[in-house]
Amino acid sequence: MTNTRDKAAKIKLLILDVDGVLTDGKIWYSDDGREQKCFHTQDGFGMKRLQKAGVQLAIISGRQSNVVDRRMKELGIAHVFQGHENKTATYESLLKICNVAPEAVGYIGDDSPDIPIMERVGFRIAVDNAVPEVKSIADWCTSRRGGEGAVREACDFILSAKQHCPSKTSENSCFDSEYQHES
Repeated sequence: MTNTRDKAAKIKLLILDVDGVLTDGKIWYSDDGREQKCFHTQDGFGMKRLQKAGVQLAIISGRQSNVVDRRMKELGIAHVFQGHENKTATYESLLKICNVAPEAVGYIGDDSPDIPIMERVGFRIAVDNAVPEVKSIADWCTSRRGGEGAVREACDFILSAKQHCPSKTSENSCFDSEYQHES
């Protein structure tokens, strides 16, 4: 049986949900009706580190948001799919676009719409605030909640598994002085 760290080490593509994973799941509207979301800079830094290590990143969200487009552009995420309620079809397309096998794909989710993809990937990650159904099928669960550094924690775990991080501070994360905080 393959252990969690071995599964993480194989990741070539990490797919993320947005609401509840990159954000805390809350949707804010201004008085003029504009949508607002809050992203954690540590998550962005972890995503940049993962890209630097050669891992492709993608976003699949059932909702459409200009705020997400802006943040992903800032982070250099090329594969951003929003308004895709059929996440499985988008996932299948991504496998072809990125030329990766399912066992080389990781997915971070928090709610039941994420389950069909999670059942198809090689490494399933649930954030701390995920619903029980998602946690029950996850290979690994973060100790942090979505929007509060959970993605950074997952990126660090994958980097650690790939041995791109020279010193581990715990089983769930790794940090080194080579990188300075950037978002």
